[in-house]
Amino acid sequence: MKNHSKCSMLIGIDGLGGSGKTMYAYKLQQQLEGSVILHLDDFVHKKEVRYNENYEEWYCYYHLQWRYDYLIQKLLLPLKSGLDVNETIEVYNRETDSYILREIEIPAGTTVIVEGVFLQRPELRPYFETVIYLELDQETRLQRITDRDIYMGNKKEIALKYNQRYFPAEEKYIEQCNPLALADIVENEVKEGLV
Repeated sequence: MKNHSKCSMLIGIDGLGGSGKTMYAYKLQQQLEGSVILHLDDFVHKKEVRYNENYEEWYCYYHLQWRYDYLIQKLLLPLKSGLDVNETIEVYNRETDSYILREIEIPAGTTVIVEGVFLQRPELRPYFETVIYLELDQETRLQRITDRDIYMGNKKEIALKYNQRYFPAEEKYIEQCNPLALADIVENEVKEGLV
């Protein structure tokens, strides 16, 4: 890694499940020439960790899902410190529940968009210059999720999973971090076209 005086700008796209983070990130990338997107879902623990049967499902999702330390050490900290990133990193593969190696090159000074849930937790929030929070009601989000996440089962099974695992963790996030208040920008609806 080379040290540069120009630090990368990190933009977080935060929001709860089904709020449109990925779509928003890609539209923002189109407007920011040379920007790079990182997906938080690439940095999850294997199932044996994130589905630890000693804990309730919501607890596992909130506390055991993501490899925050790995993401910070490999990418966020070097980028925030004005370093070029030229790394081989482990990226999670959902189909095989394993990690694949990916080469990542991000020159210092690059605008980096990170999209994912819970980005305003204390572990991550200091790395972002700007966080955009996408707010969308739970009913609309669940409709999107049941249409999208068919790998999880039928609509009834998906809804049950979200009610047991994801929605309680989201409530904990709102209670502990108050993402609406902490965000620099709040978008109440992801619109077509320009963001």
